[in-house]
Amino acid sequence: MTVHELSAEQAAVFATIEGTRENVFVTGRAGTGKSTLLNHLSWNTSKQLVISAPTGVAALNVGGQTIHSLFRLPIGVIADHDIEQNGDLRKLLNTIDTLVIDEVSMVNADLLDAVDRSLRQARQRKEEAFGGVQVVLFGDPYQLAPVPGDADERAYFEDQYRSMWFFDAKVWDETDLRIFELNTIHRQHEEEFKAMLNAVRHGTVTAEIAARLNEVGARPAPGADAITLATRNDTVNRINAAELARLPGRALTAKADITGDFGGRAFPADETLELKVGARVMFLRNDPDQRWVNGTVGTVRKITSTVYVEVDGETHEVEPAVWEKYKYSYSAATKQLTRDIVAEFTQFPLRLAWAVTIHKSQGKTYDRAIVDLGQRSFAPGQTYVALSRITELDGLYLTRPLRPSDIIVDENVRRFMANAAPIPGIEA
Repeated sequence: MTVHELSAEQAAVFATIEGTRENVFVTGRAGTGKSTLLNHLSWNTSKQLVISAPTGVAALNVGGQTIHSLFRLPIGVIADHDIEQNGDLRKLLNTIDTLVIDEVSMVNADLLDAVDRSLRQARQRKEEAFGGVQVVLFGDPYQLAPVPGDADERAYFEDQYRSMWFFDAKVWDETDLRIFELNTIHRQHEEEFKAMLNAVRHGTVTAEIAARLNEVGARPAPGADAITLATRNDTVNRINAAELARLPGRALTAKADITGDFGGRAFPADETLELKVGARVMFLRNDPDQRWVNGTVGTVRKITSTVYVEVDGETHEVEPAVWEKYKYSYSAATKQLTRDIVAEFTQFPLRLAWAVTIHKSQGKTYDRAIVDLGQRSFAPGQTYVALSRITELDGLYLTRPLRPSDIIVDENVRRFMANAAPIPGIEA
């Protein structure tokens, strides 16, 4: 990858990360290219860089390791418990120049403070935030929130923190975090739709905007090629199972091949994938030859030892893909970080796509979609995530009109995002 693939604003943020030791938070609306910038950083940095993420699937998507596994942290609130570190872990943490955390909006304040304490302890730099490591965070707090734990955990956060969010971690009392908000949207091109999405993101939807979204969304849904984005897993499973059953013929099953320690059930694709000819499927990763991207929807045309999927009138042979689970370690010989593959998950990069949960649609792009908010949208940002997957206003279909209660913006996010820094050299 080369710098030329970055937009001016992405390149300016890359230069700040690469040329300084500042802690940086890269955010931006859906479709502004946060992933592109992270990918570029990973390939082109001259620093010893470690990439982590809060969940197994998020870590797989960015070729990193989960925070808990990287730092060997216990699950649950860590508070002021001792953090155990062996010699290998200390060596590893001493080699890091820059720690990247993707999907940081799902990381709670306690976990970020534990990362800070782990780095200070391992690097024996007790007085320095993050033990002197540069921290680069990626994510959009308007899209995904940290998941609250049980009543005890919630009480702990009430007592100890201003909020659960990563930006209210205590480490920020001792160090600065520069917020860069990418503004150029690469997913949508219509100014009207971009403005509406921005209003949903910030919770500033006027009666006029709501009426326009509802008017467009109220058309009868197209049967053929619109995916349903639903709030609940059971809705999604019911739609996919019913549609698959309606197709003639018997279902063929592809079982994933799993080697090494994949840990838990956080698989990047279905362990058992059932398909029939005629099934609507969605691709789960980008094609190296650029014939499809993560989120492209197509139709199964033939099943042999591989699967043939038609996309936009062209049929492509799809072979199983390999997802690699990585682990960082320290090499005494080279005194460098190494990133080793510890497990592999092999499966067709496809899933049934009559419906998908809004949560799983994160990062995907669809030309048209039916948004099913069920009885109510129940999480901050959920409606924004759903609507912002769609490339144009004309591709939006709603199973029911949007209500003011569907648009929930967390007040803590508003407070934090009011401090976003302008991107160097870019006119706001």
